[in-house]
Amino acid sequence: MKQPTPDAPVRNSRAEQWRAGSARGETVERLLAEETPVGLSYDGKPHAVLMATPADLEDLAFGFTLTERIASLGQICSVHVTPRAEGVSVDIILDAAAKASRRAARTRSFEGRSSCGLCGVQRLAAAVRPLGAAPERLVLSRGAIQAAVAALEAAQAMGRLTRAMHAAAWAGGSGAIEAVREDVGRHNALDKLIGAWLRQGLDPAEGFVVVTSRCSFEMVEKAALAGFSALVAISAPTALAIRKAEEAGMTLVALARSDGHTVFTRPDRIVETLAAEEAAA
Repeated sequence: MKQPTPDAPVRNSRAEQWRAGSARGETVERLLAEETPVGLSYDGKPHAVLMATPADLEDLAFGFTLTERIASLGQICSVHVTPRAEGVSVDIILDAAAKASRRAARTRSFEGRSSCGLCGVQRLAAAVRPLGAAPERLVLSRGAIQAAVAALEAAQAMGRLTRAMHAAAWAGGSGAIEAVREDVGRHNALDKLIGAWLRQGLDPAEGFVVVTSRCSFEMVEKAALAGFSALVAISAPTALAIRKAEEAGMTLVALARSDGHTVFTRPDRIVETLAAEEAAA
């Protein structure tokens, strides 16, 4: 079988598939999600190695830099992505002010797995960090939340092919999905989405985020640090995720399925219908 290049997000694989009631298995081909070591460095100095899908890595670099509180958007001078035999190298070049303050960022000492957003964090105090207040002006309708959930699967190009990727999507006030990023790691997918919006200079408070994964506290933390006022998750939240959403004043909606959703924090931002929806009806 032809080996994939380190920067290919999916690869084709042959397998034997068996189904109940069949006399024998059959040879099939499936597209598989690629999981590649992505080494993030700042000004040439290694910082962390993430196991990630090798696509949209510049977005990942911007989002990770913000949600790890390493630097702001304006302090990132450039990002250099270099495929290598062993993975992908991503070097983020910071301005002088960010270089001087980078010591305050939490450090990581080893490889981060795609299932974990805190791998390598060295101190308990660095794991759960205080959050600022989310913007207040967002108001969402239940219909917008349901529209975004309904549209999410169709927006997952690689997820539909592999059935092995998480997605993070940005939906506008009507629930229309305007951007989506995918990765084998749920934290990576959200960082990629955050990075994409940062690079486009758009206001995260004008819509909401939808994620396909469970909602653990670090997903809330990343969304809050990026300035999002509402996070919608397909699966259930943890108790700590709810406490962190309350701390940030973020609206946390989870267990969002085709038949409804559950609002865990800041239900005052949710209305039955918006004026624009009533006018359209």
